[in-house]
Amino acid sequence: MIDTEFCTITNTTKGKHPSLPFVCIKDKVLGKKYELGVSFLSPKKQREINLKTRNIDKTTNILSFPLSENSGEITMDLSKVKKDAPLFDMSYPKFLKYLFIHGLLHLKGLDHGAIMERQEKKFLKMFS
Repeated sequence: MIDTEFCTITNTTKGKHPSLPFVCIKDKVLGKKYELGVSFLSPKKQREINLKTRNIDKTTNILSFPLSENSGEITMDLSKVKKDAPLFDMSYPKFLKYLFIHGLLHLKGLDHGAIMERQEKKFLKMFS
């Protein structure tokens, strides 16, 4: 587990925790004082959360949950991220970074659309 003042990253899987500048990306997208929890979960656990919160009975690569104006939680199934990366013509590390940014933008209040896509591109470029 990685724990900084405003970001906690927990890996509940057997695999190695991915190496990305999670805290730096979070600070740029949401601000330094935003409290974020990131959990890497098994496909089974991610599926359970997806079923409970969205009534969809399958795993998904990322879920974002705003908890308050200044805090939120992101859960990710890294095996699903790896599997989905080629579908988006991206390497696993780039797709993971893209999804993390995507999840942060949802926590910021953005919905899918042109504005969100511009923001995703901006932050991907910033951290490439």
